[in-house]
Amino acid sequence: MVKRVAITGYKSFELGIFKDNDPSVTIIKKVIQQRLEQYIDEGLEWVIISGQLGIELWAGQVVIELKKEYPELQLAIIAPFIEQDSKWNETNKLAYSTLINAADYTNSVSHSPYESPQQFRDKDVFLIKNTDGALVIYDEEQEGGPKFILKLMAKYAETTDYIIDQVDFFQLQDIASGDGFID
Repeated sequence: MVKRVAITGYKSFELGIFKDNDPSVTIIKKVIQQRLEQYIDEGLEWVIISGQLGIELWAGQVVIELKKEYPELQLAIIAPFIEQDSKWNETNKLAYSTLINAADYTNSVSHSPYESPQQFRDKDVFLIKNTDGALVIYDEEQEGGPKFILKLMAKYAETTDYIIDQVDFFQLQDIASGDGFID
């Protein structure tokens, strides 16, 4: 049973998405919502993200919407370091700030600003060790940043009951077609 799930995946720019009104965002959010509703039926209590732009930010927005129907669902944002959004544009900062304010718990793995890529790895390890499984939007055919955490998850899953629910582009397309998003 997954009581605490990490959600991660591509950053928005890795998907070529630069606006939240891109139709792809609707599809991605729908997939996340469907998966989360399944997890909730099975006892999910916490969704944990690091708040990165793209999949994680959208997942957080989905959780906030789901809390209206499932008030027991909780959202934690564990950033890799403080001031994660310091170099983001105003639109992204606002979206992140809105999510931070709506979250049930926020913190950072490192309590200093960005210093090195090691902070991202430390965040990945923290997320894995503090969750029962993960929902990862990632396609092996299109490499991107999520490959690093996915590799750590797979290694961790070899010796534990860690569950990895990976959604690739084929599955996204299939869901989009089935829900009438695409003709």
